[in-house]
Amino acid sequence: MRYPIVIHKDADSDYGVTVPDLPGCFSAGETVDEALSQAVEAIECHIEGLLLDGEPIPPPTSIEAHHRNPDYTDGVWALVPVDVTRLSGKTKRVNVTIPERLLAMMDDFASRRGETRSGLIAQATLSYISSHS
Repeated sequence: MRYPIVIHKDADSDYGVTVPDLPGCFSAGETVDEALSQAVEAIECHIEGLLLDGEPIPPPTSIEAHHRNPDYTDGVWALVPVDVTRLSGKTKRVNVTIPERLLAMMDDFASRRGETRSGLIAQATLSYISSHS
C-alpha cells in the first residue's frame, strides 16, 4: 500500500510531513530522507491504532485527489510504501483457492509494485472492508 504524503519546510524548522488520507497522522524529520522514514513509521502506528480500535482503514488516494487543497500548496509530494502484512500482530498462513489466471494477475501486479502476494491480498482486503464499512 502506498500513501501519498506532503512534505513542507519552514525556514527555521525540520521537514514536516502530513498524510492527507489519514487525518491526524503527522511526522517530521531533520532531512528529507528522515522525514520519509518517519512518515512510514507514523502511518504504520496510525493504522495499527485504527486496527486495534476496530476502525476502518482509509485507503490511499492519488496525489491528484489532494493536489488542489490549499493546505498543501507549498508542499512536495511523495508516495511512501507501507507493508500492512507487518501490522496488527502475528501473521497466519491460510490456504485459499483462487483461479490460476487471477493468481497470475495478482503476482504480476504485486511484482511490478515491489510487493508480495500476501501483502497485496492484505491491502486489497483492507481497502475492500474500508470502502464497504
